[in-house]
Amino acid sequence: MANPDDLQSFFAAHGETAGNLAARLGIEITELTAERVVGRMPVEGNTQPYGLLHGGASAALAETLGSVGAALHAGPGRIAVGIELNATHHRSVSTGHVTGVATRLHGGRTVATYDIEITDDRGRRVCTSRLTCVLKDA
Repeated sequence: MANPDDLQSFFAAHGETAGNLAARLGIEITELTAERVVGRMPVEGNTQPYGLLHGGASAALAETLGSVGAALHAGPGRIAVGIELNATHHRSVSTGHVTGVATRLHGGRTVATYDIEITDDRGRRVCTSRLTCVLKDA
């Protein structure tokens, strides 16, 4: 598990606050490197009217994890801004947590792309996403 103090420092350095979307969705980051970011999110509280995980919540989890990885890749004094996100929803989930794993596909000087796989508590794929971020000076 990632050190909570390191995570707080990371988010503080990147302008994140306790009121951000990731906090509202209950996203917890458990592994944190520029190559791979892992996090989980509860299904409860992030559902659509039928009681199923909202597709937008899956997309927000994917973009959060990929953006954190891209920001780490960009390095100090630089920021990562998402410019394209796609998500394919494979199955529904109504209880427990989902876990996202963002893996860097490309890490250049100006662009970073991450593949994000989201699975349920049984390890079944719920969503596959890809995020591309532009990297620029802060």
